[in-house]
Amino acid sequence: MHSRRNMLKTLAAGSVAASLSPLTTFANEEKSMYKLKGNINHSVCQWTFGKVPLEELCVTVKKMGLNAIDLLAPKDWPVIQKHGITCSMCYIPGKVSLVDGFAGTEFHAGLIKDYEEGIPLVAKAGYKNLICFSGNRRGMDDETGLKNCVEGLKKILPLAEKHKVVLVMELLNSKVDHKDYMCDHTAWGVELCKRLGSENFKLLYDIYHMQVDEGNVIANIKANHQYIAHYHTAGVPGRHELNDKQELYYPAIMNAILETGFKGHVAQEFIPTGKTDQERFKALEQAVQICDV
Repeated sequence: MHSRRNMLKTLAAGSVAASLSPLTTFANEEKSMYKLKGNINHSVCQWTFGKVPLEELCVTVKKMGLNAIDLLAPKDWPVIQKHGITCSMCYIPGKVSLVDGFAGTEFHAGLIKDYEEGIPLVAKAGYKNLICFSGNRRGMDDETGLKNCVEGLKKILPLAEKHKVVLVMELLNSKVDHKDYMCDHTAWGVELCKRLGSENFKLLYDIYHMQVDEGNVIANIKANHQYIAHYHTAGVPGRHELNDKQELYYPAIMNAILETGFKGHVAQEFIPTGKTDQERFKALEQAVQICDV
């Protein structure tokens, strides 16, 4: 399986490997008989189906009733636009990295250059959310990391506000998947939002990651929903399907999100365990239905 970190490196190189397999999976089956309720805006992260050509993924998710795909770079946008699908969370190629983020002042120059180029591209395409990362601590305490992030982000926030683009920093766990990552607790991310004081900077609350690092998911969502622009899902432990082998009860979590008045997207980011594309797509369809409250 490709990791998020490897995917970022691939995007920076300007290409994503595509499978040569023909369109013989879920995409060729009849449209799902399940009708989405319309309360949750569903999406899926492309990297978790990275071996599936993007064209095929577009056809498949549309059959499920989805209208969005997460974590795509500008080179991919024409493909999804052809299928009437939006990019619910954008990447921009360049120096954007999970580990070398805004917490490190030595990375500011490169990041600022890339975001100054990327923000207008996102706006021109008609999209809204653009992901960013704190990066790793490298021995920094929380306060130093906060100050450094504020310093760097303030240099690009006026441009984001001008173009009505929201910079969205992802909360990731530092216990299992992203050792040393700075923005690994909701409280830290919320404090950064407060210091920046802009509606164009918010958080990506990854339910899987926050369950691993701090738990208390529903309470944290309710207490901090005004700072959250986007959600990701996956099963705990293992980051796999939303089934009875994992500990989170997603219908309750989704209802809690709805109660906050959230209008953004919830993107599936679990890593499928199925051996075939058809099995993996079936797991995606089931996850969407579980979260469709």
